[in-house]
Amino acid sequence: MRTLKDQGVLITGAGRGIGKRLALGFARTGARVGLLSRSQAELDATKLEIEHAGGAALRIRADVRDFEQISAAVDRMRVVFGGVHVLIAGAAVQGPIGPFAEDKPKQWAEVLDTNVLGVMNSCYAVLPQMVERRSGKIIVLSGPGAADARPNFAVFAASKAAVVRLVETLAEEVRDHNVQVNALSPGGTYTSMTDEIIQAGARAGSKDLEEAEHVRITGGASAEKQIQLALFLATERSNHVSGKLIHVTDDWKRLEHDNINPAAYTLRRVMKT
Repeated sequence: MRTLKDQGVLITGAGRGIGKRLALGFARTGARVGLLSRSQAELDATKLEIEHAGGAALRIRADVRDFEQISAAVDRMRVVFGGVHVLIAGAAVQGPIGPFAEDKPKQWAEVLDTNVLGVMNSCYAVLPQMVERRSGKIIVLSGPGAADARPNFAVFAASKAAVVRLVETLAEEVRDHNVQVNALSPGGTYTSMTDEIIQAGARAGSKDLEEAEHVRITGGASAEKQIQLALFLATERSNHVSGKLIHVTDDWKRLEHDNINPAAYTLRRVMKT
């Protein structure tokens, strides 16, 4: 699978933002892309873009929080595209912005259900066929707060740290089945979350607010860099890379040929003596 031509790629959160970027990029390589989102209008628009460019896409309206819906989506991928060879778990919500002590506990549920349980549901649904086929790639989108503290975004940060540790753990469980699981940190990119931060103003904190305003002006990390890293993690070029958190700005191209220190690109603490 050095190329993704005719391979089934299921992308959650594919209707907008980074998920949509990756869907368009993977479709350009000849992959057959399953677009999963809760918004029918966004799915329609993304599918139309892909097909106008000569690609193949399948719309799947589903909620990652509901395992039965995700399981049905995976079944559709098997019938229409021959299965899921690559899963990109990108569906996420930002949740409350501001000091944790001022949050409303009811707001936490949607963040954790979408960002953590949604990833678990998606992985659980695709793993059986990958293990049986002895081939598969799972890429989970991480985000700011996964590896470092992120004041005023406590629940989002906790959810992203949780899925990175899930990636590390799951990678060990399926290593002998030739299934690789990695987390991709896409960098600051202009999405609806950027607007949410700007609208929150001072509640977001000066650092995040300044970064969001910069991203709104510049667009942030380029789509091409995000797509290229995702393509690397989705093909046989990265079969020796699993259980890692890789940022779009990392020197990841050297990973194709170099051995990786087990402690590198992880949440593991490294204590200096």
